[in-house]
Amino acid sequence: MAVGRKNWLFAGSMAGAHRAAVLYSLIQSCKLAGVEPFAYLRDVLLRVATHPQARIADLTPKAWAKAHGTDAFLPPPSAREPATPTTASLP
Repeated sequence: MAVGRKNWLFAGSMAGAHRAAVLYSLIQSCKLAGVEPFAYLRDVLLRVATHPQARIADLTPKAWAKAHGTDAFLPPPSAREPATPTTASLP
């Protein structure tokens, strides 16, 4: 949140800040569902204009993950790079 506060200061407008918050929420939802965010966003943004409105729930990260199997899932946490450098990697 503290890093976000500084970034949101320069969103340009309230509408820009709202759009950024929506994207941050989608990316975090993907991570919670175990879905690779880029694969999800690429597929959903290509299909959203032609997708039936009655089935919009199919485009949520959880539903999308069920429909796409394990192709677009994130690797297990142990296989991912650490988010912060460890003391061993510092010079």
